[in-house]
Amino acid sequence: MDEHHQPFEQLKQISDSGSEFWSARDLSRLLEYSEYRHFSPVLKRAQEACLNSGHVRDDHFEDVLEMVQIGSGAHREIKDVRLSRYACYLVVQNGDPTKPVVAAGQTYFALQTRRQELADDAAFKQLREDEKRLFLRNELKEHNKQLVETAQQAGVETTLDFAVFQNHGYQGLYGGMDQKAIHEHKGLKKSQRILDHMGATELAANLFRATQTDEKLRRDRVCTKQHANQTHFDVGKKVRQTIQDLGGTMPEHLPTPEKSIKQLNTAAKKLNK
Repeated sequence: MDEHHQPFEQLKQISDSGSEFWSARDLSRLLEYSEYRHFSPVLKRAQEACLNSGHVRDDHFEDVLEMVQIGSGAHREIKDVRLSRYACYLVVQNGDPTKPVVAAGQTYFALQTRRQELADDAAFKQLREDEKRLFLRNELKEHNKQLVETAQQAGVETTLDFAVFQNHGYQGLYGGMDQKAIHEHKGLKKSQRILDHMGATELAANLFRATQTDEKLRRDRVCTKQHANQTHFDVGKKVRQTIQDLGGTMPEHLPTPEKSIKQLNTAAKKLNK
């Protein structure tokens, strides 16, 4: 940020709630208005522009009373307006462009507003990804329960049998990698579960594998664990082939999210509260 933009950054204040704002009176002096009453028409035009853009005026222009010290040492209240970054952008857009400081302000707040929009957009996209992960993980949890019941009817009886059955599905989908290999590939700790460290795309592929295996076991009336294992492998391999045919990324090459499903659940509970 160069010397022309620095003054605008220095005027920025932080409220008790942690949000940033600018004082309209401070901004008027920086924009070289000799008296605040001369700045008032600019402020009014900015508020009209805010309304015309479909925004709520009070979200960006907050009327406040500030206590200031006068010459005698006494204090008195004066009217001020707390401006959001977007409000400042509208103010300088409605200021006198022949003033170099106003032109600098237009550039500064245009850039800063755009940066904030991009940051908010990235945060929104991340939120959507987290929501999809939570949804898909819960769906997969429920469908895995159904798959256990169907596999049992197909001859997969013991805990060891089911572990072998699950590995056949993973090996088909992950090009030969079983659960242990996937766990090591993701760099997870012994206590961490691979399904809790998958992104939405990877979870969706595994959900499709589970639902299609369940349906095929029922449809083909599979009755031996050897046949069930082969069915799970074949379905996983078919899902992998579909991903390849569509030009998608193989599941073992998809990035591992930084936050686990457990962490997302904790954050979601706090947000709900």
